Amino acid sequence: MDEIIKVSVRPLVEYAFRSGSIDHRFRTATTMTEGTRLHQMVQKTYSELDQKEVPFDTRFHYEEMTFHIEGRCDGLLMNGDHYMIDEIKSTSLPLSEVNEQTHPVYWAQAKCYGYMAVEKYNLDQITIQLTYVQSESNDIIRFQHDLTASDLRAFMLRMIEQYAPFAKWKRDHMTMRNESCKALTFPFDTYREGQRKLAGSVYKTVQEEATLFAMAPTGIGKTISTLFPVMKAIGEGFGKKIFYLTAKTITRETAQEAFQLMEEKGLHTSSVTITARDKICFKEKTICQKDYCEFADGYYDRINEGMLDLLNNETRITRSVVEQYAEKHRLCPFELSLDLSFTADVVICDYNYLFDPRVSLKRLIDEQKKQTTVLVDEAHNLVDRAREMYSAELTKSPFLNLKRVYKNHNNAISDAAAKLNRTFLDYRKSTQNGSLVSSKVDEELIVQLDTFVQESEKELLQQGDDELLLETYFLAQNFIRIAKLYDERFITYVEAGTLEVKIKLFCFDPSNLLQKMRKGFRANVFFSATFSPFSYYQNMLGWREEDYAVRIPSPFPREHAEVLIAPLSTKYRDRERTLPSLVSLLENVVERKPGNYLFFFPSYGYMEEVYSAFTAPAQSETLIQKSGMTEEEREGFLSEFSSDRETSLVGFAVVGGIFSEGIDLKGERLTGVVVVGVGLPNFNTERQLMKTYFDQDGKNGFEYTYVYPGMNRVQQAGGRLIRTESDHGLLLLVDNRYLEKRYQQLLPYEWQHYKVLKKPSMFLQ
Repeated sequence: MDEIIKVSVRPLVEYAFRSGSIDHRFRTATTMTEGTRLHQMVQKTYSELDQKEVPFDTRFHYEEMTFHIEGRCDGLLMNGDHYMIDEIKSTSLPLSEVNEQTHPVYWAQAKCYGYMAVEKYNLDQITIQLTYVQSESNDIIRFQHDLTASDLRAFMLRMIEQYAPFAKWKRDHMTMRNESCKALTFPFDTYREGQRKLAGSVYKTVQEEATLFAMAPTGIGKTISTLFPVMKAIGEGFGKKIFYLTAKTITRETAQEAFQLMEEKGLHTSSVTITARDKICFKEKTICQKDYCEFADGYYDRINEGMLDLLNNETRITRSVVEQYAEKHRLCPFELSLDLSFTADVVICDYNYLFDPRVSLKRLIDEQKKQTTVLVDEAHNLVDRAREMYSAELTKSPFLNLKRVYKNHNNAISDAAAKLNRTFLDYRKSTQNGSLVSSKVDEELIVQLDTFVQESEKELLQQGDDELLLETYFLAQNFIRIAKLYDERFITYVEAGTLEVKIKLFCFDPSNLLQKMRKGFRANVFFSATFSPFSYYQNMLGWREEDYAVRIPSPFPREHAEVLIAPLSTKYRDRERTLPSLVSLLENVVERKPGNYLFFFPSYGYMEEVYSAFTAPAQSETLIQKSGMTEEEREGFLSEFSSDRETSLVGFAVVGGIFSEGIDLKGERLTGVVVVGVGLPNFNTERQLMKTYFDQDGKNGFEYTYVYPGMNRVQQAGGRLIRTESDHGLLLLVDNRYLEKRYQQLLPYEWQHYKVLKKPSMFLQ
């Protein structure tokens, strides 16, 4: 009996008819058009006998497989006994530049529906029609072909022949994956205390198609405790795919290591890590055009062979693996990783690939969403990241420059940019003391931006060499997109200076949008060591009454950490006065017990000031975090923290930065951690507006805006100290505010046995 392989029309034709080069100018220009509205506009012209959004399915036998093909065509039109398939496509191109052969994949999609229609209605022939709608003018152009049933069957056979090698790989892979998931055992001899409870909670969440908020302590092994139960659930038929979302590269590496551990226990699965385009690009500039990049030129002609080669030989598809096969098959490594994410069982990537409306992989997950579990690592970071994702800003100067550049080249762009420049000037006149705050979107501004985007698209489709136009086009496009999300959780503010004017749509509270974005997935798990206070993160991440919550206590004896508080003021106005005492305190820390230390500071400026004044004790070395460190520099920094050093090492770092979370310096690699200050974010316009918003919403604005995010950073930094059952060390918190109730109640239980230092010299006693 043939094995049945289910496939939808869209992925089938996209795989079988891939050809040509990557060109993000066209892709971006077409994806922003109002496809749904234009489709409905055409469908309203259908007659009473015509049908729209018609579901089709059929079975096609090939070799030892039966393909169950499903899809939904835009229109099935009737003219007496004659049938016509209508496939509607919107485009930003002028219709004069669209011809029958512009998009072969569209014809392939329509022919699939044509084949299914002749099979269903027992027809000898049918008409296939492509209807193009110009997104700006709403003008329409149509192309038609009459095809016989035998023509369509021959077409389907050719397409299935192209798709079959991939289908065979997928069939064999899924069989091995499901069997290995069922047989998989926990990759360690025993569970750490709390790990079994966390794993059980995650499994139940996936089984019941729910959402879980889990607070589990640093060092418990959250990554394996979340991935392992989801893989077991997949083996039992509860879902088929995982998105593992992280904020930092180092936590993505931890997820990769977890799959290596499970593979050593017999797991067979495919996982791909997506690396940002600008980091993985082989070229000096990330310009995805065939005349610049040989990896973009002819990409789709080579992708199927390259993917099959990779999938048949690799399971853990890390950055280095992607680069290896991309070079071998002359493929864009970033696009290769995206194409692999359609197929891989596990996608390890940044938050933005699911949550950011600018870059989210909606096309990737539409058909897989109901079978996908989303794991959000270090989810406390998602609050501020989401505020960035759902905010948008524009400045005046690019429009002024474009007005001048295109004055004699493209009057439409020049005029559109000139109107926007004048709008910015009007805002400057309206500001008081250089700023203006509003609770609504300027609709006239959005209209002007839409005109600018439309005219820019036309120019970019002709030539994409103008980086200023392309960048401004993307910013304007995003501003329009965010404006559509605008509600009472946003505010508009303007900052005007002598030369520049900035307009920002700022999202204070992303909870509603995050809640919407997670809908449709099988299950969602938000987990972190520092969901404190729990209610704050539940509120900000879109908690619903039906969601689950679990708190896992630390498995490590709290006596393993010696916790001290030095009540020394680190407020900005006191820093100069307390600097000598702080430096003396830090010197005494290292003199008291030589070893490896991390000193965390609330800002680069303060860190550098203390670093300059700090005199390392004899036989000690120092390191300092730099802004914008590369991955190689970061790894070099951490590699200095070895357990067999002959001299002490002091690393100066920024709280909330790359070294304050997601790193493991186990055993003798780390002797102590000092956190200077209470981690409060900078006092700026956005934060002050946010404070006002939360005050008006009935919450404590200062705590929501400053205290909770700040203490989260402190807990993350302090959490670097105890990573295993055998770790011991010193945690020193430097600030007199740690003795205030507001801050004390946010100290985790593991730190509440602290002692108070009255003076730096107490360290030497």
